[in-house]
Amino acid sequence: MSLRVSVIIPCHNEELSIGSVVSEFRKNLPTATIHVFDNLSTDNTSKIAESLGAIVHKVGLKGKGNVVRRMFADVEADVYVMADGDDTYDAAAVTTLIDELLDHGLDMVVGARVAECATEAYRKGHRFGNAVLTNFVQWIFGGSFKDMLSGYRVFSRRFVKSFPAISSGFEIETELTVHALELRCPCSEIDTRYGARPEGSSSKLATYRDGFKILTMIFRLYKHERPLELYGLVAAAFAVTSIALAIPVFVWFLETGLVQRLPTAVLSASMMTVSIISLACGLILATVTKGRNESKYLLIYLISGQ
Repeated sequence: MSLRVSVIIPCHNEELSIGSVVSEFRKNLPTATIHVFDNLSTDNTSKIAESLGAIVHKVGLKGKGNVVRRMFADVEADVYVMADGDDTYDAAAVTTLIDELLDHGLDMVVGARVAECATEAYRKGHRFGNAVLTNFVQWIFGGSFKDMLSGYRVFSRRFVKSFPAISSGFEIETELTVHALELRCPCSEIDTRYGARPEGSSSKLATYRDGFKILTMIFRLYKHERPLELYGLVAAAFAVTSIALAIPVFVWFLETGLVQRLPTAVLSASMMTVSIISLACGLILATVTKGRNESKYLLIYLISGQ
């Protein structure tokens, strides 16, 4: 069966590398359509990509998440290959990734980065942060990914068209991973070589700032996808504290018939009220989340049947 394959490349000021990226993917996928999404570049990124036959799209909102949202909305294909425009990913591995997706009926295949040495693009600090954040997501949402933040991925059409991107920056990879885990999409991961950027090129990733944004996104997704767990923990904390405060007041009341610590009694009652409200919020939001996920499942079924 002839499938439409599209390579989608987000980039910002990558004139030193975009030519090599487009050429390598053209070499390995001669029948694929290559789309370059230029995110406010001030150099010759767009001109170089166009000169090599890529379709260039301009994205006015800054941030990789905003670019991915546009890519998924604007490009029509059966198989999507996403890779950064910095020439660090191994284009020669793309056929292996696509074969893995098609042969096993998967929705996402991640190219897990394997660097022979600590390059400027994948420093030890970045690798450590990636491992910590990946393990944190596994602890909350499950899964077995070892490189959650890789930007080299292959997607099915139904995954792309059912993905409601909400992030604006480098948190997008986290959102993609959690989306796959929460909808129990069949996924896989294949080791791919990760190289250094061209000389003179620099990474757009700010280690601490973007790491904090990714961590914040994990908590946001936890709140959105597991509200009963989150609000249940809050409810349990308030309930336990309320009971601890109420015990001495209640014991004294049984012994004397008097409420000796009225402010403590009021505080205890108030905290128990907050606990009940928090639990109720968790139950309501869990129902909303279940309905939202059912809508995503239905959308996936409809897309699969097209």
